[in-house]
Amino acid sequence: MRQVILDTETTGLNPATGDRIIEIGCVEMVGRRLTDRTFHYYINPERDIDAGAFAVHGLSREFLSDKPVFANIVEELIEFVDGAEVVIHNAAFDLGFLDNEFALLKRPPFRGFASKVTDTLLDARQMFPGKRNSLDALCERFAISNQHRTLHGALLDAQLLAEVYVAMTRGQEDLSIDLIDYTMGADESGQMKALPTKLKLMTASPEDCELHEKILGEIAKASKKDLAWSSVGTSTM
Repeated sequence: MRQVILDTETTGLNPATGDRIIEIGCVEMVGRRLTDRTFHYYINPERDIDAGAFAVHGLSREFLSDKPVFANIVEELIEFVDGAEVVIHNAAFDLGFLDNEFALLKRPPFRGFASKVTDTLLDARQMFPGKRNSLDALCERFAISNQHRTLHGALLDAQLLAEVYVAMTRGQEDLSIDLIDYTMGADESGQMKALPTKLKLMTASPEDCELHEKILGEIAKASKKDLAWSSVGTSTM
């Protein structure tokens, strides 16, 4: 399974009022493992940056003035995402901006290029109802270091989200039963070796049986009840 973990930074909060994408970062996972493929661009929004947004990501209009406009990176973005499951934290926000950028270019919605969209914020709210489920909170909950994250950045946040997503969806792969090496005792062809037919039978000594009965008696006395296994006694020993 191929997955693309995606994040954006924007000029503000609402594409309907003219806000635009100014950074997009994606990392690729195949079989739940990160590959070396990434997609990352700073984008010239051709408009001012809201003060509140600048405080979050630190990207100024001056810095972005020589960066490509969205139309110049759209084909590469489509090629990177096409057919993959796209994983986003608070997907409604990023998809709203992406679909708006595609609409401005008279293209079909961005989400149509993904085989599936997974929103880790919605999943986290189901897993941890009533708790903080921001990316920072999830990093702390899953012991994922984000100390190098002083400001939001699309590529860095996508990389952190990839780790969070794997931790959230780990399921049974962490259970110790999966650590059992089922090849132990197998021959070179992988077939299990037959158990030896002559097994040594060890029985309890009379002294062990007597001590066992004594302990059972003390338990019965302390509980003031007949023990459920008292009928078995030592008849099989």
